[in-house]
Amino acid sequence: MAFDLDDLDPRQKKPQLKNLDAMNIDDLKEYIAVLKAEIVRVEDKLKAKQSHASAAASFFKK
Repeated sequence: MAFDLDDLDPRQKKPQLKNLDAMNIDDLKEYIAVLKAEIVRVEDKLKAKQSHASAAASFFKK
């Protein structure tokens, strides 16, 4: 059975916020794009984990 090594990592503190005042308009737009891509990546992982949890729950209910 495979497992995700990320599950073994201790919970991390919230990341430090970036200083937005030091960023110009192009940097801010690029930062937004990076954050949106990260949100999509996290949502995909969340859906996959929820799917696995549902499959496991239904398997063990039988």
